[in-house]
Amino acid sequence: MVIIMKVVLQNLTKKFPSRNKKGGEVVAVNDFTFEIPDGKLVGLLGPSGCGKSTTLNLLCGLQKPTSGKIFFGEDEVTNLPAEHRGVGLVFQNYALYPHLTVLQNIIFPLQNLKGKDKLSKAVMTEKAYEVAKLVQIDELMDRKPSELSGGQQQRVAIARALVKMPKVLLLDEPLSNLDARLRLQTREEIRRIQRETQITTVFVTHDQEEAMSISDMIVVMKDGVIQQIGKPQEVYDDPVNLFVAKFLGTPPINVFRGEVKGDKLYIGQEAILDIQGVADQEVYVGIRPEGFILDEQGALGCELSRLEVMGRDVSVVSTHPACENTTIRSIIGSDSKVDLGAKTIRFNVKPGKVDIFSMTTQERIHFELK
Repeated sequence: MVIIMKVVLQNLTKKFPSRNKKGGEVVAVNDFTFEIPDGKLVGLLGPSGCGKSTTLNLLCGLQKPTSGKIFFGEDEVTNLPAEHRGVGLVFQNYALYPHLTVLQNIIFPLQNLKGKDKLSKAVMTEKAYEVAKLVQIDELMDRKPSELSGGQQQRVAIARALVKMPKVLLLDEPLSNLDARLRLQTREEIRRIQRETQITTVFVTHDQEEAMSISDMIVVMKDGVIQQIGKPQEVYDDPVNLFVAKFLGTPPINVFRGEVKGDKLYIGQEAILDIQGVADQEVYVGIRPEGFILDEQGALGCELSRLEVMGRDVSVVSTHPACENTTIRSIIGSDSKVDLGAKTIRFNVKPGKVDIFSMTTQERIHFELK
């Protein structure tokens, strides 16, 4: 039986003592408030040190918050020991017992059940085979971890976490140790398993492509603070600030120093859009790689460096004095004709792929087309 469980975090804060001689405290998670809906997969996303793994440790009970509360459903679990929370935890390094077989690794959590929850060996084996079949390793049950590939070991770790049918499944960078092809395959498997089991899942990663591809919602974090919460595509299309815009997207967004003047948006001396509703000011201009339209008469001129052919698309690599990035990457169709002998390449821009941000606060500034 699957237990659908929402998770609520209220004003969750975690501070650690500073390691420097001056003392003080380091705030790893700062006033984190969020509700994870029943049966959804939520990605905690951010750079190293942003507090996402600490949040996961607070959820599973490995660490206690400095302040704030955690609820599973209607039950507060803030001070409940980890073993009584009913969570399944999958680590980055798998943490399998090397001397045990796959079957023995999977049933290990069940062997610790006491009293009325205690199970017979036959029932434990049956449950182990059920989850092994779900993660497609039921033919490997007699092998030791050393006889398995990295992807197979990760599936064993997931099966071990699922065998107790946890209320909440927590995945801490579970794909980091896999090669690119295996990472793609395994993340698709994690999504399939989560949909089949309907277990509320929190997936921690610094890889934005990973988070966007399998999450129902993403939470973007920086320095322990939530920057933005939403559906992956919505956050990508409508970032609240420059940090979120730069963190999401492969290749990353192209950022220019620009200016709004007289209802026109300028990059350098070139007006790239007619806009309204924004006071004259200096701004950062973000243009997504897919937001460029190749046009010999285009508004924006860049210095052409090279082309990178990617099959379906072509990446035009160029430079511009006002660009904050080392190079500008513009994604165009592979059938587009580019004169490699030309020094300058010109583009128009798609307004829906252009964002502007305050130079002082780096918050997004909304505009309308004139």
